[in-house]
Amino acid sequence: MTACPDHFIALAHALADAARPVIRQYFRTPVDVDDKADASPVTIADREAEAAMRVLIKARFPEHGIFGEEHGRENCDAEYVWVLDPIDGTKAFITGKPSFGTLIALCKNGVPILGVIDQAITDERWIGGVGHPTTLNGVPVRTRPCDALAKAYAYTTGPEYFDDATRPGWDRIAARVKLPRYGCDCYAYALVATGFVDLVAEAGLKPYDYCALVPVIENAGGKVTDWQGAAVTIDSPGTICAAGDARLHALALEVLRG
Repeated sequence: MTACPDHFIALAHALADAARPVIRQYFRTPVDVDDKADASPVTIADREAEAAMRVLIKARFPEHGIFGEEHGRENCDAEYVWVLDPIDGTKAFITGKPSFGTLIALCKNGVPILGVIDQAITDERWIGGVGHPTTLNGVPVRTRPCDALAKAYAYTTGPEYFDDATRPGWDRIAARVKLPRYGCDCYAYALVATGFVDLVAEAGLKPYDYCALVPVIENAGGKVTDWQGAAVTIDSPGTICAAGDARLHALALEVLRG
């Protein structure tokens, strides 16, 4: 696949820069929290951060599509579509926990080619794209080797996010890994890319939850697929298996599928 163009990477940085001051302004302040149709929370910070990013995309690449969690879809039949989650982990945000992040992805014909995980409070930014090694604040990072579930540190956001069909898969993983952990949202994937976590398995995700994670982890040496082992696209079913080591990824898929 052709390397992601530098001007797209520059825009991704600009989008994260635009979201940061909005998020910092509202973090650990008494913001109103609304419930969306699916009962998930949303705040003014989510809405304003996404709006700020959309303005920049439309100004720079008006022909590109946008798929955002808070303000919906525009021109999503375009060759290039930006996929935005202004605050992945709103529950963490509203409880003052800095494990949330801004997720920014660029998909080409539905395939994620560029991803950003930005943590505005801790001042950390992971960015990875096709043909560009993943960096954390400009410094290249790599996943770590792990060839057995019994050696692995594994995360999922929470067991309550699995349904009856997928919960047994996670329970099998949790019973086999060295250290099962919970509650990190997108930050867990950033830790996979940085070599501190080995595996993340989740289900019920939307494109804005997962598209940005794929280039970040894969361009750090890891592997990300759905639970059937298929490559992740904007149309994937929402199950994600992300591992820092391809050997561990293969073992995890076997366990997840039972």
